[in-house]
Amino acid sequence: VALLSLPESIEDRTRYLMGKTNTNPAYAIVDVIEKLDNLGVSVCGIPCNTMHAPEIFDEILRNMEKRGLQVRLLNMIEEVMKYIDAYPSRINRVGILSTTGTWKSGVYPNALRAYGYEPIVPRWPLEEEIHEAIYDPQYGIKAQSNPVTNQARNILIKGLRDLKDKGAEGIVLGCSEISFAMPYRVLEELPLFNATLILARALIAHTYPEKLKSF
Repeated sequence: VALLSLPESIEDRTRYLMGKTNTNPAYAIVDVIEKLDNLGVSVCGIPCNTMHAPEIFDEILRNMEKRGLQVRLLNMIEEVMKYIDAYPSRINRVGILSTTGTWKSGVYPNALRAYGYEPIVPRWPLEEEIHEAIYDPQYGIKAQSNPVTNQARNILIKGLRDLKDKGAEGIVLGCSEISFAMPYRVLEELPLFNATLILARALIAHTYPEKLKSF
């Protein structure tokens, strides 16, 4: 198992998708993946939902191919779709909690529609509040994750309730930080699909499936 965390070298994904920088974080990520490839890693994943926006993820794949990297990169969004498809209870309408970058890229709505689900997103400007619950330098989860501030947690629960009111039958935690505030399988009678945990399980399933515990 190898874990490389080099945030100082990787441009913020949401900044790029919102046009606040011209630096595509894809190139720095490929540098990291190449390091994993050199270590002999066979399968890898990126625990960042926003990184899977086509403008970034497709460029990662193109550059991996150019460099001849052998490591296989899992698509976290696809793994989430497979997980929802296999969920014991049939779900048709799926709510999404995410950053503004992920929301605007349409990465989850597009994937959900492709799998036959109806995506539900928070009302505007609540989506902006959810983004700030993650990014705000004072109370956001990126600034304070242990423990998460009550303000950030309350905003996310407000977002969940909004999605529930709009008919969501399950919620995708479409940002790695959100799971710090909502470390639950079910909340307010809605199943929570933790994308980061789903990716971690997929990595085990593709390498040592006999070690994957039931969930």
